[in-house]
Amino acid sequence: MLRRIHVMVVLGVLLAFTGACTNKKSVNPLAGVGSKQPDKVLFDKAMEAMRHNRFDVARLTLQTLINTYPDSEYIARAKLAVGDSWYAEGGTAALAQAEQEYSDFEIFFPNMPEAAEAQMKIANIHFQQMEKADRDPTHAKRAEDEYRKLILQYPDSKLVPEAKKHLMEVQEVLADREFSIGRFYYLRESYAASIARLQSLVDRYPLYSRADEAYYLLGQNYEGQIERIRKAITCDVHMLPRGCMREADKARAISQLSKEAAREYDKILTRYPLMDRAEDAKKRLAALHESIPRPTKAAVAQNKAEIESRGEKTMLGQMKGLIKKGPDMSQAATVGDPPLVDPEPLSAVDVQRNEAKAFVDASSPGNKSVGVEIINPNQPPSTPPAADATPSPNPFGAPPAAATAPAANDPNELKPDQPADPNELTPTNTGADTSLPPPTQVNEIQNQSSSSSTAKAGDSTPASDEDISSSKKKKKKGLMKINPF
Repeated sequence: MLRRIHVMVVLGVLLAFTGACTNKKSVNPLAGVGSKQPDKVLFDKAMEAMRHNRFDVARLTLQTLINTYPDSEYIARAKLAVGDSWYAEGGTAALAQAEQEYSDFEIFFPNMPEAAEAQMKIANIHFQQMEKADRDPTHAKRAEDEYRKLILQYPDSKLVPEAKKHLMEVQEVLADREFSIGRFYYLRESYAASIARLQSLVDRYPLYSRADEAYYLLGQNYEGQIERIRKAITCDVHMLPRGCMREADKARAISQLSKEAAREYDKILTRYPLMDRAEDAKKRLAALHESIPRPTKAAVAQNKAEIESRGEKTMLGQMKGLIKKGPDMSQAATVGDPPLVDPEPLSAVDVQRNEAKAFVDASSPGNKSVGVEIINPNQPPSTPPAADATPSPNPFGAPPAAATAPAANDPNELKPDQPADPNELTPTNTGADTSLPPPTQVNEIQNQSSSSSTAKAGDSTPASDEDISSSKKKKKKGLMKINPF
């Protein structure tokens, strides 16, 4: 009997010891901080290696965890940590590898909160490698795309405000590059190319710190074309060789270009009334005999908020900029919403075509048989027009068009003199209203994106001189004024 009791006691002790040694895996390894599960041990070991900058050891440990425990709840953290190790290591090759790891994380775990963090780090990789505005813009353009992707794909993420701030800084650099190119073309009197660059700039980046300079330079481009037309030789009605214009054609072209220049100066006064070029825009409008618009109180408040949000350019900052690889982004605005979609870009050919069409419409409103052709400057000169021929004036910098008729019918050619198609839908046979739209108010802000919440809820009444003068408390340092005449 005593022997049986000893055997049962020994068996009970062995059973208790076996149960105590059993290490059953818990359902949630994150709940047990002091857990000794092998996947958590590997993860903690990798994090410890990263804290001591032993990135190779950390990546090797994390890869062991991923391959050995594919069902572990640490898989997502481990994959993100692999990218973090490359990101922390730095260097061109390491950052490229980190971008690939973050992209893979977004593909495998698109619904996790850490996916927005991975996208943010991809954008930051290109943000850190940006160069100055006059250098290679590859990383700046990639950073713009990646920040936009974060804002559009993860609108509820807490990282969106930071992404918008960085996006406005990137767009400041890209806009500065476009402005330099537009000014380069202007100084070489390539007006169409300059207009294309500057118009695309103001359409894409309304928060640019020198947007008033861009609009002013647009007006100067049109005035440069006016001066070119005034210097053109005036010829007889029946004799129009190359480089020669009739007096009536010159007057119509100057009138059309004056309206275009006045439109650009108007935008300075209605959208950027507190910036340096506002007074110059008023002087140019007075010289062109055009009316001077007044900005609204909302526009004044919006422009004031943008100016006050920009940083100051100090002497120390300019000296650092000479030796720093990255661009100077101190002038970027920190208020408003950056544009997330680019409008259709404008080319120099489009500018010439639109201006020539506007001139033809103004010169012959009743006769639609006049055509305009933009030819290659390297094309050999054509046969001079006959005395009774109607030439196609082209006063916008492009070579004059040939007056001879084409040898073959072009399927894309417009033929206004052909009889109208009886099946064509016109306002008369569709019952549509043919009345013209109401005239545009001179103090209305046209074609501007919602760059600030101030303008949405602001006062739309015209601002007084006191409102404008009292708001000019912080002025940026503008570019040297340019006078082409």
